[in-house]
Amino acid sequence: MSTFRLPDLGEGLTEAELVAWHVGPGDHVAADQPLVSVETEKAVVEIPSPQAGTVARLLAEVGQRVAVGAPLLAFAEGPVPAAGVLVGTLDEAPAQAVPPPAAAAGSAVKATPAVRRLARERGVDLAALRPSGAHGEVTRDDVLAALSGSAAADTAAWQPLRGARRTMAEVMARAGASVVPATVMDEVEVTPWPADAPVTLRLVAALAAACRAEPALNAWFEADPPRRLLHPGLDLGLAVDTPDGLLVPVVRGAESRPPEALGAEIERVVGLARSRKAGPELYRAPTLTLSNFGSLGGRHAVLVVVPPQVAILGAGRIFGRDGARFLPLSLTFDHRAATGGEAARFLGALSAALREAGQ
Repeated sequence: MSTFRLPDLGEGLTEAELVAWHVGPGDHVAADQPLVSVETEKAVVEIPSPQAGTVARLLAEVGQRVAVGAPLLAFAEGPVPAAGVLVGTLDEAPAQAVPPPAAAAGSAVKATPAVRRLARERGVDLAALRPSGAHGEVTRDDVLAALSGSAAADTAAWQPLRGARRTMAEVMARAGASVVPATVMDEVEVTPWPADAPVTLRLVAALAAACRAEPALNAWFEADPPRRLLHPGLDLGLAVDTPDGLLVPVVRGAESRPPEALGAEIERVVGLARSRKAGPELYRAPTLTLSNFGSLGGRHAVLVVVPPQVAILGAGRIFGRDGARFLPLSLTFDHRAATGGEAARFLGALSAALREAGQ
């Protein structure tokens, strides 16, 4: 019997969250066949099988965070890797070293220990449930569905944060504990803009102009020891709202791309983020962030600066006043690294570039 362990997925990641199993006990798999999907901060990655063989047991549960090198799956026979295919590690191990199957001995109901514990705590009879798992197992959702409409429904409504949404919560908590935020706001008249103007594209181009005029906001800051790094180029993070949580893909070299190429790159990175197909490199090391939340609603916002970045720009919903149209802007910055004067000059240069875009 051999054990397959979570491989090193790169980018310095030390753990991943198990999203879905694509195989189950007793399945025969081919080399390179997808075994499991895991989420690494922002990306969902399929891990292929390093060998052909029969699956003996699954050693981790959906929703579980697994460290690199931790066991994922046991094969019934020794490794038969295809040349050049091996991903992760396969360890020979005696059969007794493999944990028992998810279903309890003598029980006809298939369920993981965590699901059995949940059912026991909530007083749900697993045998009375209709399994919805891919391999005939009762899932956590089956147990929670059985609780709906009962006195326990209030407790069952709690949803654990997983994947990108859990990462978002952790990142925002760290940011809130360290950044000293300040916000300046403005409104830019955009009456000459056509109704179908590419707002995000114009904002990105205007941000590049503002960074040239006032570099202090396109920077990183470290507190210990206090120091900052001014970036000559703009690697712009774009806040993207998804059902899984906030994702921030990065447009590299935004300051040097011509408009047509810049627009295509914006569409590309946003599409990759929404499809959840890209790796962690898509989200790595932005120098400044844009949140164009206007299409969703709201005018101004005090946004969250994520270290080591120094600033984030928010663009609200375009509104009308006295026959003119205005775009509201909110620039939140880390006051440890930038002054109010620098922020005001940056916002002024940004507003001027947006006005010129409509001429």
